[in-house]
Formats: sequence, C-alpha cells, structure tokens
Amino acid sequence: MTETVESAPNPAVDSSDSQQADERRLLKKARRKAFRKYLKEEELKPFQAELIKMQQYLEQTQKRMIILFEGRDAASKGGTIRRVTRYMNEKHYRVVALGKPTERENTEWFFQKYVRQFPRGGEIVLFDRSWYNRAMVEPVFGFCTDEEYRNFMRGVTGFEKDLIRQGTILVKLYFSVTKEEQARRFNRRKTDPLRQWKLSEVDVQAQERWDDFTQVKYQMLKRHTPPTRPGRLSVPMTGILHVSTP
Repeated sequence: MTETVESAPNPAVDSSDSQQADERRLLKKARRKAFRKYLKEEELKPFQAELIKMQQYLEQTQKRMIILFEGRDAASKGGTIRRVTRYMNEKHYRVVALGKPTERENTEWFFQKYVRQFPRGGEIVLFDRSWYNRAMVEPVFGFCTDEEYRNFMRGVTGFEKDLIRQGTILVKLYFSVTKEEQARRFNRRKTDPLRQWKLSEVDVQAQERWDDFTQVKYQMLKRHTPPTRPGRLSVPMTGILHVSTP
C-alpha cells in the first residue's frame, strides 16, 4: 500500500495566486471602463461634427459667438468645454477663464475685463465662468458690495441686449450638480494628484454655503430667464440653456 503524504500549504504560492486574481479583476474593470468611455465618445461624435459645421458657418458669415458656462463648482463645466472644443478648429475659438481681478480691473467698469476678451468676426469665445460671477460667487463670499450686486442685476440684461443687437450670438449654459455628487467630486480632487489643482478655497466652502448658493442661483435664473420667443430658446431651470440671436 502506498502512503499518501499531503504537502503543506505554501503561503507564497497562495499569495501569488491571490495577487494575480486581483490583477485580473482590476484589468477587467479597467477594460470595461475604457469601453464605456469609448462608447460615450462615439455617441458624441455626430454632435461634435455639427459643432464644426457651426464653426464653418460663423467663419463664412463673419458672425461672432459667445458661450457662457456657468453653474455650481464641480458641475463639469470644464469637462464639457473640453468635449465641445475637442475637434474644433483652434484658430477660430478661444476658452477664457479669468482669474481674480487685478487692482486696475477693480477700478474699471465691471464688464470691461470681459469685453476685452470678446470674439472677432468668425470666432467663438467660451467663458469658463463669466460676468455672472457677480450674481453668484461674489455676493455669497462678500467679494462685492450689496450695491454692486444690485447694479449688476439691474444692468446685465441691457448689456446683453446690446451685444445681441450689434450682431453677437449669445449662448448661456447653466450646469447643476447635487450636493452629494459635488462632495464626492471634491473628495476626489483632494486625493487625486492630477485634480488637486482644481480645488480652491471657494470649493472648500461650497458645501457649507450650499443653501446660500441656491438662493442667489434662483434669484439669477428668475430675473434673467427670458420667456420663449422667436430667436430664443429656454429649457427648464435644472439646466438652463439660452440661445439669443440678433
């Protein structure tokens, strides 16, 4: 009779097998994520082709276009701009994201720093945040006085009407996000070295001042959401789209 001797477990082999299984799971997860991203990008391509046609139309007619990207912090304004401009002709569009105003700009007419960035004929300018900072961020954080806020709310409609009357196509987009999703994205920015640069002091306080932002947001949308009429398109408040043409 042959005696069978069981070999003792080898911890090194078991650990290696477990590590390989984990690596296979991570690889499958990465492939699924990459495939989903690929499908999303493919879905966007017909719309991106239409944007190229729009660019060609603006170049041919020498019309000017301004697109405002406004909304909550971490609401994907920057990501949307990157997708919008991905295949566009770089010679005929600019992305403008203005920083903190200089001492000189603080002494100027409020709209002046934005007017300097306005498009020439055949060009699109995309503002990553715009003059509507004065309607949302500035009053919440005390960056403007109550009088400056009231003057803006009274004057911005006339300012935009003049732009449209003089031939500029104005598109206003508002991006929203839930409080929970915003918190998740902020936490990701804190730990992801590729996204940490996005996290600002304003972002850190955005969660604490959520209700304050909600209040000024609705005041802005209530006063500057025009009724639907020829040449103008409005959609529900959760994601405002205004297209104003001459």
